[in-house]
Amino acid sequence: MAAALALAAGATALAAPAATAAPISPTGTIDSLAASSIPAEHRAEVPSVTEQLNGLNDLYQLQQLHQLTDMAAPVTGLLGA
Repeated sequence: MAAALALAAGATALAAPAATAAPISPTGTIDSLAASSIPAEHRAEVPSVTEQLNGLNDLYQLQQLHQLTDMAAPVTGLLGA
């Protein structure tokens, strides 16, 4: 039992530095996989997955701004009667 625990602890100790040495970026991996399926001459025309996700974040922020202006519109008289 003690030998099994020591073996497991040793394996964990050896694997930990390797795991921290090369962090994997999920979006970077997806970007490279997606780019590999696009012909090289067209890659600049197609936004990466990271750029598309950032665009969704911009849309979310725009939606938050829209909610704020919707609440302020009756106070400022921007809405018709």
